Amino acid sequence: MATETAGLHEALHARHRAVLPDWLATYYDRPIELTRGEGRHVWDAEGNRYLDFFGGILTTMTAHALPEVTAAVVAQAGRLLHSSTLYLSSQAVELAERIARLSGIPDARVFFTTSGTEANDTALLLATAYRGSNQVLALRNSYHGRSFSTVGVTGNSAWSPTSLSPLQTLYVHGGVRSRGPYAHLADPEFVTACVADLEDVLGQTGGRVAALVAEPVQGVGGFTMPPDGLLAAFKQVLDKHGILWITDEVQTGWGRTGDHFWGWQAHAAAGPPDILTFAKGVGNGMSVGGVVARAEVMNCLAANSISTFGGSPVTAAAALANLDHLVGHDLQGNARRVGGLLRARIEGAAARLDVVREVRGRGLMLGVEMVVPGSDRPSAQAAAVVLEAARENGLLVGKGGRAGNVLRIAPPLSLTVAEAEEGAEILEAALAAAREDYAARVAL
Repeated sequence: MATETAGLHEALHARHRAVLPDWLATYYDRPIELTRGEGRHVWDAEGNRYLDFFGGILTTMTAHALPEVTAAVVAQAGRLLHSSTLYLSSQAVELAERIARLSGIPDARVFFTTSGTEANDTALLLATAYRGSNQVLALRNSYHGRSFSTVGVTGNSAWSPTSLSPLQTLYVHGGVRSRGPYAHLADPEFVTACVADLEDVLGQTGGRVAALVAEPVQGVGGFTMPPDGLLAAFKQVLDKHGILWITDEVQTGWGRTGDHFWGWQAHAAAGPPDILTFAKGVGNGMSVGGVVARAEVMNCLAANSISTFGGSPVTAAAALANLDHLVGHDLQGNARRVGGLLRARIEGAAARLDVVREVRGRGLMLGVEMVVPGSDRPSAQAAAVVLEAARENGLLVGKGGRAGNVLRIAPPLSLTVAEAEEGAEILEAALAAAREDYAARVAL
């Protein structure tokens, strides 16, 4: 680290605290500023280089500074930055056509937003207007955004700052496989129990439920997921009542899970969802989000609506270039292959450390749940130690789970085998450091 850059992070952090909200979370005891990226690596303001296993919260989907995306952004910015949805946009139409085809939803319509929160907010607006009801089903431990309505369907108390909501939300089991009252059941019995719970909740609603909103893999919740087929079993029940299924693909979409292009496809037996939301990775860092719905649902709004920034010429151009690269280089297949290798390496390390309760996930969307050694109790302290130790040795990972005890590992989908091996080695040492930290504290 160059002498002239030492202390830059402390100075910037002091300014940050003086003008930004106290509740705006940052990572690390000594927060860092990332100033440059290339491929799967980033550099901070003090010149330190890191292997990035979190991608700006699963947003840098293909690679940092991907040349095709950079070129598309520069070219479009040199012509026109902005126009709004009041004017036609060939970039937005082309992107909508591609996403409609990829979605698997018949007769699909696409509405662009600037974020996953806004996408989920729009999906809730569509569902409640279409069904004439503000009753919504959501999964326990879920996270769907930080707006007033999306907080109202967030079942993770760590990210739900208010109990006030425009919605009446009913929470059902199913998002967390290895904890809770059904954890001891085999997968078929787990699904049966969750379906029975759903039917019991519906029997108590006393009205028309608008929709079930569900993440196929719970992101902020710690990369937990149900057995394959659960949401299909739910949909069979929902269809009997005319209730819509909203799949929140903000974190699971675009091939990240390796096995499927969308998370909902692990639950495809009952057909596609009614509404799909997306964001994050499609723009590879640009602010792109949106909603896909069958035309009957999308067109149900009776009042005027536009989007000032959704589907802007620049963000749409970036997303088109990014999708071209993603599909052309089979990054979904890479996520499956390299993700499988990475998971095996992490599982091998975790098997020797009683500070790790579980390694879970699929593709390049992996979670490592940390506990107090020799127990089942979540340990946010152990996760924090791993986060810091990994950073000190050149690896950035994320953190989640209701108790803040789950490491979230989600590198760009172009991750190489060599980079996966390097990251696994650093992570293994960081996990060992967490075990040593606990032993040292017990000895005091």
